Amino acid sequence: MDSGRDTFSYAIRVQADEIDELGHVNNTVYLRYAEDVARAHSDALGLSLGVYKALGVVPVVRRHTITYHQSAVLGDGVRVTTRVEAFRGARAGRTTGLARLDGVLLAVVETEWVWIRVDNGRPTRVPQKVLETFGLTNDTSVAAPLAGQ
Repeated sequence: MDSGRDTFSYAIRVQADEIDELGHVNNTVYLRYAEDVARAHSDALGLSLGVYKALGVVPVVRRHTITYHQSAVLGDGVRVTTRVEAFRGARAGRTTGLARLDGVLLAVVETEWVWIRVDNGRPTRVPQKVLETFGLTNDTSVAAPLAGQ
């Protein structure tokens, strides 16, 4: 597993229950991969769901955009890499790249997250502790898009 403050990556192996009737990874599975790696990234930095709730906020998905390049099939090894792209006000962006272990790009998932208050479900600014944990001192863009995208 590779990790950094704004980037996080791990490898997985495509499982039988992720394959659809066309013989490749179902499109909804890519969304799960993107959400799973985002959570793993936060957890690795000590920002578990419990910590977010204690801060009075949680991130929720506003929008996913997926661009498919190649299909993954049963047994493929896949490197899933997520990068925090920006925090601005109540929004945060992530780009997740999915590539076979031989380097072939499979898909890119761009996700817009919105930070909401736990007590009333309304949007709120990203807490300073979260910004600092991801290596920021204020709302800003933090990285260029992932290579090859």
